[in-house]
Amino acid sequence: MSTTKPKVVLAYSGGLDTSVILKWLAEKGYDVICYTANVGQHGEDFEAVKAKALSCGASVALCPDLRADFVENYVFMAIKANAMYEGRYMMGTAVCRPCISKEQVRIAKEYGADFIAHGATGKGNDQVRFEMNAFAQNPHLKAIAPWRDAEFIEKFKGRTDLLNYCTKHNIPVDAKPKANYSVDENLMHVSYESGMLEDAAVTPDESMFKMSVSPQNAPDKVEKVRVEFKAGNPVSLTSKTDNVTKTNPLELFLYANEIAGRNGIGRCDIVENRFVGIKSRGVYETPGGTLLREAHVDLEGIALDKEVKRFQDTVLTPEFSRLCYNGFYYSPEMELIKNAIDFAQKDCDGWVEMDLYKGNITITARGSDKSLYSADLASMDIDGGGDSIDYNPADAAGFINCNATRLKLYGAVRLNQKK
Repeated sequence: MSTTKPKVVLAYSGGLDTSVILKWLAEKGYDVICYTANVGQHGEDFEAVKAKALSCGASVALCPDLRADFVENYVFMAIKANAMYEGRYMMGTAVCRPCISKEQVRIAKEYGADFIAHGATGKGNDQVRFEMNAFAQNPHLKAIAPWRDAEFIEKFKGRTDLLNYCTKHNIPVDAKPKANYSVDENLMHVSYESGMLEDAAVTPDESMFKMSVSPQNAPDKVEKVRVEFKAGNPVSLTSKTDNVTKTNPLELFLYANEIAGRNGIGRCDIVENRFVGIKSRGVYETPGGTLLREAHVDLEGIALDKEVKRFQDTVLTPEFSRLCYNGFYYSPEMELIKNAIDFAQKDCDGWVEMDLYKGNITITARGSDKSLYSADLASMDIDGGGDSIDYNPADAAGFINCNATRLKLYGAVRLNQKK
């Protein structure tokens, strides 16, 4: 009597850890479907990754191209939200994980798999993101996380054990020396952590960066750039240096990376707080995302109502960032936040011009057909509101008195206490 093997969709990178995990799962009796998302990893040979997965025991190896979906539905959403974790990190990994997870869940449904698996460690954020995002989309899935499995950890105590296992099972291993740090990359960013970077006092080696030149080595000439937005989404990017304009979302974002990268834009070196409670030092480069976010933030100055802008800055942006970073992208509260952001951005149309120079972005001009800015109303040289709306400066006295009422009461109490 034949029995059907349980099926698992493994998020497979083709590296040492996930290749060992693939073989280990197969030995445990699973039918392993390897899934490698093409999200813009630099120089990745996806055909070679598929061939390696099949040679290591996978029944199926898939490498779907998710780049357009990633840009249009995740990166641009993060830019609309002005997303930034702890005020500095643009979350290229966190923004990418729900995109990867959505396809992993879809593949599990297509192939009738009840399990998903990943190679994330038990100390990091990614274990949370892979599993929480998957469970929110299909609550019947179960997760296999070998780096939390006691048997797996006992068997593989370090890199030497992993390499010995590869030798035993004829798993191809890259002969090049392993870099003294780990790398995660997609078309939004490259992140570097662990190894030598675990010492927060160690300066990153310039040779490790992939998407950007150092500001010191950037051109000694300003590059002028214009970005246009519609409902908060970038729709056009022009470099006056190249005399090139890109409008296709994926091409636009890749071009933003190229422009910003050659000008040393978008590097970040921080110690952040992981969701699991551990502090972690990370080095990131997010050139195109930084360029587009800076332009978007500036455009909001003329396109968004004051209170809408305040609410987005104090509630929507920090909540979007926190939920995305912590793996709650498909939660009901995130759905609420995203819908609110879309509403706030419905009139965020216009253009922004900027100068890029040696790691710096200087906004030089902006405009919008839906601008709430009135030069006449703001002018010190025109009495009243000009051609826009009526404004009587004399009304400011009553405005000040009303707003000062509680301050006067507070001041009076303090004066009485001093007597």
